[in-house]
Amino acid sequence: MDATPQNLEQLLKHVDGLAAEQDDVSMRAVVDSVGRRSFGPLLLIMGVVLFSPLSGIPGMAVFAGIFVMLIAVQMLCGRSNFWLPAFILDRSVPQTRLRKAISWVTPTARRIDKLIKPRLGFMLHRTSTLLIAGLCVAVAAALPMLELVPFSSSIVGLALAILGLALVARDGLLVLVAVVLIVAAATLLASKLL
Repeated sequence: MDATPQNLEQLLKHVDGLAAEQDDVSMRAVVDSVGRRSFGPLLLIMGVVLFSPLSGIPGMAVFAGIFVMLIAVQMLCGRSNFWLPAFILDRSVPQTRLRKAISWVTPTARRIDKLIKPRLGFMLHRTSTLLIAGLCVAVAAALPMLELVPFSSSIVGLALAILGLALVARDGLLVLVAVVLIVAAATLLASKLL
């Protein structure tokens, strides 16, 4: 990627441009394009995937959970260059399905981008980002169970996208919004399972 995206629409445009060049878009192509040192954009991409119609692909929540868990644990361990196994990197989505999901999400992304700005910087200091990574580990561990409750994986996908966007845009308020969404999804899951 020539420059790190500063907002959601820039990231979506970048992935859409990548998709335009291929019949099937692999996770390897997306990760290599965004960069293996970019926790925020990688988290943002996986959150958008879970929030979009792509979440309807069987096993997508489990795949997303493994992906998020791997990068979040590596972030907690202090790694600056994320390693992902071949079975994740080789997973691909047909170009038409990916571009349709991007076009579905883009109008919302534009509206969201108008609201974000750098603020509440203390929420994004080193210690806070480690807490965010820890929260992502917990969310990733719960993602397979969320497939049992309709719409809960979409809520969590939105929360993960917001956390990724918070890291990209340096907007601490978004961290608080994401935490509220995660608590809402956990409450929904608990009410269905208990």
